[in-house]
Amino acid sequence: MKVQEVMTRDPACVTPRSTIREAAELMRRQDIGIVPVIDESASKRLVGVVTDRDIAIRVVAEGRNGDVRVSEIMSTNELCTCGADDDVSEVMKAMASEQVRRIPIVDGRGTLVGIVAQADIVRKTRDAEGAERTVKQISEPTGKHKQ
Repeated sequence: MKVQEVMTRDPACVTPRSTIREAAELMRRQDIGIVPVIDESASKRLVGVVTDRDIAIRVVAEGRNGDVRVSEIMSTNELCTCGADDDVSEVMKAMASEQVRRIPIVDGRGTLVGIVAQADIVRKTRDAEGAERTVKQISEPTGKHKQ
């Protein structure tokens, strides 16, 4: 099964100049925990992501207000992405190795075309074993939480 068969197309997104309040309001309206960040141009080139966890740790926990720009807290380093024509098994491998529950989907130019969540894979694929294995690997404790 191909990624394009399970991904959410044209996900809601923000730009680096958006405020964290705008990103959080979008998360609330869309009931999502991640917002892709695209460049200022019409190209929709993916430049980062901002998650509800980023907001909690880099804004709320530090006592900052909602007027902080997305560019100040978004994740940009080595973003893990996949392509729409990739096999779903590749997304599951990427989620497991990166220990993330969502993967932005880009085309060959880096343009955001979709996003895949672990729930999409569980709901839409017939590979229950693979999906279960991926969920376990994503949830495996690391660092100081590993025993």
